[in-house]
Amino acid sequence: MADRVDRRGFLGISGAAMAAAPGTTQSAAAQRLTRPVRLGFVGVGDRGSYHLDIALGMDGIEVPAVCDINPAVLHRAKTWIEESGKPPPRLYGKTRTDFERMCEQEDLDCIICSTSWKWHAPILLAAMRNGKNAVSEVPLIQTLDEAWEIVETHEQTGKWATLGFKGVHSTLTNMVHQGVLGDIIHAESGYVHDLRLVKFDPEREPWRLQHSVDRNGNLYPDHPTCRLMPVMDINHSDRFELLVSMSSKAVMLNRYADLFYGPDHPYATKEMKQGDYNCTLLRTVGGKLYTLNFDTNTPHPREFTRIQGTKGVLYYSRGIGQFIYVDGVSPDHQWEPAEQHMEEYRHPVEKEYTPRPREAIRGHGGGQRTTPLSWHRLFEALVEQRVTDFDVYDSVTSSVISPLSERSVANRSEPVEFPDFTKGKWKERLPVEVAYDRALG
Repeated sequence: MADRVDRRGFLGISGAAMAAAPGTTQSAAAQRLTRPVRLGFVGVGDRGSYHLDIALGMDGIEVPAVCDINPAVLHRAKTWIEESGKPPPRLYGKTRTDFERMCEQEDLDCIICSTSWKWHAPILLAAMRNGKNAVSEVPLIQTLDEAWEIVETHEQTGKWATLGFKGVHSTLTNMVHQGVLGDIIHAESGYVHDLRLVKFDPEREPWRLQHSVDRNGNLYPDHPTCRLMPVMDINHSDRFELLVSMSSKAVMLNRYADLFYGPDHPYATKEMKQGDYNCTLLRTVGGKLYTLNFDTNTPHPREFTRIQGTKGVLYYSRGIGQFIYVDGVSPDHQWEPAEQHMEEYRHPVEKEYTPRPREAIRGHGGGQRTTPLSWHRLFEALVEQRVTDFDVYDSVTSSVISPLSERSVANRSEPVEFPDFTKGKWKERLPVEVAYDRALG
């Protein structure tokens, strides 16, 4: 079956594929395999080790090859794979581009990419050009040219590169689809996460700091945007058409360096291009607005999300809770807890998935004791030989907000036209929940 299919196409799969729909355990899906799913990992440090540990706890997966430029984490990955009872992997790490040799030589179904940002697109392109699918940590790309190259390579080869750990079916999308909030008018969210310590920690992700030195825009749009695109039907009957972005002054990283490392530290006075707070506003063809915030430099708790419709509004934030107001149902002009609504409209994909018990998963994001739904859905996609739920067009759309926002900021917040990566097909692609209902019905 061709990889390039729309939501209606791949959600309408019958027979064996529907037998693996929500509710089927991962081990049952593995029983349908004639051979294991073969994964190659590029980047097995902090986040990559998390994904590797998840894969090692799943039936029906082998890891024949691992690539990393850090010998310590490369050999740690080899040890973990051998301890899991799987065949020992071949190791790649002779050069920064040794992933190219791995993609050329290895027989793999999918590459899992968890490197620093600038290597994502080169790794994904190398995978597709060598007959392999690929899933990346966010962001997928850094430039508009890379976004188009990903799309064109996908269309030429039939292979895909996606933010495949992002899902499209959630309690939130189901609630909106069922009309609880009415027609969506505005959504607001963002990546608002104090990362000052991470940027200055040489053992974690110090490469993030250089992005703040060199760039100014909304540099990390995917975590909130991947969650909200299905709610707003982006690329599925609607699309982004316009973007405007502006940033504040940049002072916090200099003050942090001064406070913790002293006034003589080079970053105490070094010019930082990235404003401490960025706000990017997007408008869709259908008239919806999306406010996307970005702030990783100031002291604050984690981000919030607000979704406004014609019938009501939903608000939730880590550490604060979930609240809803439904016109004519909630107390007049008063928030009420949203837990009852969230349970009532819990998505069938979430409800029917039976997670597999695990030891605490290692790596950044670990500690969980069950296999995440995102990995179950990725495994299903690979078994069914289809693209992931969040597909190529959705993935580049989410990530390209970053370079487009940089362009707007650099030009005194001039509006920037948003590219249509679907080349008009967004008009025909059904909203994800409509496609889901039709597939089940």
